[in-house]
Amino acid sequence: MNKIHTIEYFHYLISHLKYGVLLLSFTFCFSSSSFSQDTIPSKTDDNDIQQRLENLAEETQTEDADYSSLLEGLIYYKEHPVNLNKTNKEELQALQLLNDIQINNLLSHIESVGKLITIYELQSINGFDLQTIQRILPYIKVSDNFTSAHFNRKEMFKNGQTNVIVRYGRVIEEQKGFTPIDSISLYNSRNSRYIGSPDKIYTRYRFTYGTNVSWGITAEKDQGELFLKNNQKFKYDWYENSLNKNQRSGFDFYSAHFFLHNIRFIRSLAIGDYQANFGQGLTLFSGQAFGKSPDAMSAKKSGQGIRPYASVDENKFMRGAATTIGFKRFEATAFYSRKHIDANVSDTLADGEIAAISALQSTGYHTTPSEIADKHSILQTIFGGNISYKGKNLNVGLTALSYNLNVDFNRAFDYYNQFEFSSKQNVNIGIDYNFIFHNFNFFGEESTSKNGGKAFLNGALISLDPRLSLTILNRYYERNFQNLMSNGFAENSTASNEKGTYIGIVAKPTNTTTITTYYDRFQFDWLKYQVNAPSYGNDYVAQFNYTPSKKVDMYFRIRQRDKQKNTTNTNATIDYLVPLKQNNYRFNISYTILPEVKLKNRIELIDYKLDENKTSKGYVVYQDITYNKLGKPLSVTLRYALFQTDSYDARIYAYENDVPGSYSIPAYYGRGSRFYIMFDYNLTKKIEIWLRYSETYYDNVTVISPGSINEIQGNTKSEIRAQVKFKF
Repeated sequence: MNKIHTIEYFHYLISHLKYGVLLLSFTFCFSSSSFSQDTIPSKTDDNDIQQRLENLAEETQTEDADYSSLLEGLIYYKEHPVNLNKTNKEELQALQLLNDIQINNLLSHIESVGKLITIYELQSINGFDLQTIQRILPYIKVSDNFTSAHFNRKEMFKNGQTNVIVRYGRVIEEQKGFTPIDSISLYNSRNSRYIGSPDKIYTRYRFTYGTNVSWGITAEKDQGELFLKNNQKFKYDWYENSLNKNQRSGFDFYSAHFFLHNIRFIRSLAIGDYQANFGQGLTLFSGQAFGKSPDAMSAKKSGQGIRPYASVDENKFMRGAATTIGFKRFEATAFYSRKHIDANVSDTLADGEIAAISALQSTGYHTTPSEIADKHSILQTIFGGNISYKGKNLNVGLTALSYNLNVDFNRAFDYYNQFEFSSKQNVNIGIDYNFIFHNFNFFGEESTSKNGGKAFLNGALISLDPRLSLTILNRYYERNFQNLMSNGFAENSTASNEKGTYIGIVAKPTNTTTITTYYDRFQFDWLKYQVNAPSYGNDYVAQFNYTPSKKVDMYFRIRQRDKQKNTTNTNATIDYLVPLKQNNYRFNISYTILPEVKLKNRIELIDYKLDENKTSKGYVVYQDITYNKLGKPLSVTLRYALFQTDSYDARIYAYENDVPGSYSIPAYYGRGSRFYIMFDYNLTKKIEIWLRYSETYYDNVTVISPGSINEIQGNTKSEIRAQVKFKF
């Protein structure tokens, strides 16, 4: 930064951080009277889950992704808590909040001592400290009242639950893609305007009977997509031809499923849309997965086999049928999927049939002629199976799948991607294991692809002491390992061309403190996108949590990431590598000042440096206020945030509360403020309504997203979102 920019930056920072100081002073005034330790903490917000989502958004650079499938278990169990006296390993793994050592200790305690009498008894189980209990408390209960499913039609419809959700949203300001345009300008730039309206519409019907039966239909229209074909704004023959006859009336995306679980020998049966996740994700993991997070013990994945799909990510699912049959400790799974997917067409036959593609598309958006022309252009077929042995302390699984496209995939090759998948067909075979011996949990997976490429992942969770745990994970992914259905632990977006070692430690020196740290060293032996040579890097996180009472929870976190990237020096004759270093510093505190009022503050600073020529700094400070119902029909959540970053490179992600099933993790960059408020109102016992308004104000620009299809003339961007849920 030059001198003038530096002075301006610090003037702005000081003038706005005074509000942050006031907020923090306000914090400690209310929290200082609460620093006394309680036996069991109260149910609090999911700070650890929010941190995982923030990290995931940062890694994928996606602000408004649908994480419903990733958190489906938590969403369900928040309304239907797990009865610890009537549960199993599979159900506890679905929470994604306990590791296998803790789960084994809990089940062994119940088996040897008997049913739990109260939640307080969890403190006597090895691995269940106050912080762990606090984390799982919203999703569990202890009861002697067991309900057993009889699985007759009358019982199912009597005790089953039907939910209907309708959601609407839109950006209020006019974006360039929705402004008028003359026919000549449109002809010269066909993708400069959206074909549809700025409205986002989502609707879902779902019936569930415990965790045993589920069926439903989900439909969605994104911003810019057309709902009614007759309302198409541009009615020119040349424009219609550019759509490749792919435009239809109705929602752009539909999903439907029918699912049975644990009915006699049928462990799972899925018809329609579903997900298949096995092992550590190297061979088959069709859904989303958390990556690295401050919770060092979450590095291990728990493949949960076949699960129903009811989200709106248009790629991370399978469509067809799958079933898992179990006999004692053995399970056999077979799956088949056949669906059309988006791709860039590179070659056609004389009759117009597609002969080859150059790239697969995964955005799920169909808003412009080029996106619509690529819509469902090829057919993807996946089939295979899994055979598993699931004992109390040992699980072993063998997974195989065949991936097929109906046309040739001729990737546009560059030096960095010449080993990536580019064919009509691929085969992957892998074996995974999970072994528990006392306080040691060993896990891993080895997988191979048709071309001979291999991927190895092995790790261990070690409980050295009730207050000290260690995670070690090593991976080695060859540069020619090819699998479009994998989602293994990696720094890369795919499990290939990477080797590294991850070490995480969780220490709990007292009942009120937790220290979490991890160090990940990774190396890429081949080129990457914008990295024109072999490279390496490090990722380090240290976090200190302090929970002095059931009303107060705070943490301080430092994260440092070192990588290598091509130089930004335009005068260089070759793209040599330069170091990239990013440091984040965060202080977060949440506290309850009244039974129905909770406050939350955060200050985060960032320092981004690429070589010596490109340095960016920034900060975000915000205040959250949540008013909960506590027997009343209304809840209110609001946030006011101030932010300043020198560039988009120094953006900071922060999780925001949103209507259920929708997620907002915006990237703060530039200079300005952001505000949102959300109302949650129970109109009746069966009807719940949410209304959310958000606004971002930039005080250093006059145009938002200049040059893009989402360009807004002005310095304010606001959005509304409304949702209604009917329960029957």
